[in-house]
Amino acid sequence: MDTLSIEYPKDWKDYELIDSGDGMKLERFGQFRVARTDPRAIWKPHTHNWTSDKLPPHWNISYKHLTFVLKPTQFKHVGVFPEQAVNWNWLTKTIDGRSLNVLNLFAYTGGATMAAAASGARVTHVDAVKSAIDWAHENIRASKLETKPIRWIEEDAYKFVLREARRGNTYDGIIMDPPRFGRGTKGEVWKLEDDLPKLVDACRNILSSKPAFFLLNAYTADLSSISIGNLLGTTSFGELALRDSSGRLL
Repeated sequence: MDTLSIEYPKDWKDYELIDSGDGMKLERFGQFRVARTDPRAIWKPHTHNWTSDKLPPHWNISYKHLTFVLKPTQFKHVGVFPEQAVNWNWLTKTIDGRSLNVLNLFAYTGGATMAAAASGARVTHVDAVKSAIDWAHENIRASKLETKPIRWIEEDAYKFVLREARRGNTYDGIIMDPPRFGRGTKGEVWKLEDDLPKLVDACRNILSSKPAFFLLNAYTADLSSISIGNLLGTTSFGELALRDSSGRLL
């Protein structure tokens, strides 16, 4: 039986998971504490009477050489998923200065785009939401990566991949972090269980002859990392987590 890996970032300075439980998590982003819902935190918290700080319209935090502009949103996101630092480190090590052609789908505010570009890759950043692309531009500027070779595409991920295949374009590495459910700018409906297998199959047609990697994240309680590993046909799979101050993993 293959070993299921569980990885979590150990070197954040501007982020901390303080506590979690009762369907909530208490986090620190820079100097601000934020209490947010998390349905996977079904246990009891270690502390009580959590309070969120009053947040400014925007503020910055850094992870190593990357800087993120954070903002409060109606969806309770602030613009960064801290557990992804594991993947940023992995991308940095894997790319290692090589001028790889990398595609980042569902690229959101650009954490993986920045990590890949800073490591030497040429990155195509694809997201269907213009505001997310604008936010990623802010992060690029804050991280002083404006001169890096990044191509920005506002489009449905599946349609873009199909068009790239028709054009004969290929990529040495593909990154994707699809949502469980979403809608494109032209009303396209995305359902992870139905559409992810089709997208993965389409992506195989745009991989170069000797691809360096295919990195896929899937945030849903209904699909395990084993399912994702089977979909990709790889034995390298596992769980990303955050470790709170007591050592408990979320």
